[in-house]
Amino acid sequence: MSTAPALPVVIIGAGPIGLAAAVHLSERGQLPLVLEAGQSAGTAVREWAHVRLFSTWGEVVDPAAEKLLADTGWSKPDADSYPSGGDWVEQYLQPLADTLGDQIRYGARVTGVSKAGRDRVVDTDRDTQPFVAHVRYADDREERILAAAVIDASGTWALPSPAGGSGLPALGERAAADLISYRVPDLTDPAVRARYAGKRTAVIGSGASAFTALSSLAELAQSQDGTDTKAVWVLRRGISGSTFGGGDTDELPARGALGLAAKAAVDDGHAEAVTGFRTEAIEGSIDGRLVLVSEDGRQLEPVDEVIVLTGLRPDLSFLSEVRLRLDERLQAPVELAPLIDPNQHSCGTVYPHGHRELSHPDSGVYLVGMKSYGRAPTFLAMTGYEQVRSVAAALAGDTDAADRVELVLPETGVCGGSGLFDTADSDQAVAAGCCAPVAPQPVQLITVSSGSASSSGC
Repeated sequence: MSTAPALPVVIIGAGPIGLAAAVHLSERGQLPLVLEAGQSAGTAVREWAHVRLFSTWGEVVDPAAEKLLADTGWSKPDADSYPSGGDWVEQYLQPLADTLGDQIRYGARVTGVSKAGRDRVVDTDRDTQPFVAHVRYADDREERILAAAVIDASGTWALPSPAGGSGLPALGERAAADLISYRVPDLTDPAVRARYAGKRTAVIGSGASAFTALSSLAELAQSQDGTDTKAVWVLRRGISGSTFGGGDTDELPARGALGLAAKAAVDDGHAEAVTGFRTEAIEGSIDGRLVLVSEDGRQLEPVDEVIVLTGLRPDLSFLSEVRLRLDERLQAPVELAPLIDPNQHSCGTVYPHGHRELSHPDSGVYLVGMKSYGRAPTFLAMTGYEQVRSVAAALAGDTDAADRVELVLPETGVCGGSGLFDTADSDQAVAAGCCAPVAPQPVQLITVSSGSASSSGC
């Protein structure tokens, strides 16, 4: 009998899916080791702490994690209420991380993954070699950690897509970085609010995040400190009946609410829409502002700020030495890609899936959570929890459990994104659950000077 110590399963990222993976592995007698680049759990979620999720507490807590926490005396928040990102971190993710204890290393950035002694070209004995994760710590120490398997739950938050219509940065985009943001602004923050108040801001993008930015800027325009605030909505496509979603009849009520808010911003004159504009360059004007130039040579009037909300994409650079089989369009596992294609699926029509759809030529490496969806924006937290339950079972050798679907969704599913975040003192305003069986809530942009409403998209 071998006396060699068991190798850990390395999990990249201490977000909701990575922490759930650690719990499921521990339940099955595996040795998880979570490597988190940030200094605390839920680093990415903390960056949108002010935003309320589309999903209820009952839909964003992993069942196995709930059981583990319950043994410590933890009480689950009201299952039918809607947490903000900050609530999710403070009331669930951080307590879960604290319970997992030294199974998590913070300030540990994975810079590469490979097979021990084998680059991606070498076949010899490849299947018998363990994985090796190259790690750089916050104090610049480096370490190589041998692993039985690698679960990448690092998400896509850190790599927003650029403004350029070709998928590459527009000419001048990097040089204008001080005046460009790739996040929905938190206008409840006085410093952020001052940045956009009274300014002309271009919003590039056509999804829920762009809707949220437009509605937030419209609210600012109606406030006392937002006089002369103006948004320019830059769309690569034209405006059609589906541009703003389904409104009150949208299968995702909160998505419909965001579309209604964006439409109101345009209808009320707080935002002007520019269609068919694929950004080629961002140039400086003589007064220090920015000028957007399209591929066909059109130029927009100068703007003070630019908000780029054109999606997120996976960072695959540190996985270059492992053999992955990814869809050429979505950069998602090839077996999963047809199930999540945003041209055909919304949050609620993605079928639950597990280790088989997530497998790659190098057996034992898995991309899970938002990372597994590549460039598709339809990820839902509950499906991510099912992914890692299945993967943990497969790694433990329980193929029957790994193949069994144990996730039951509402008829139209549950989206893991975020919706309109109402003022904190509004007890009557409850964010509509994405895809949940809740009556659609009409969106009314605040028209009083003291109002404050911030929102964000999936």
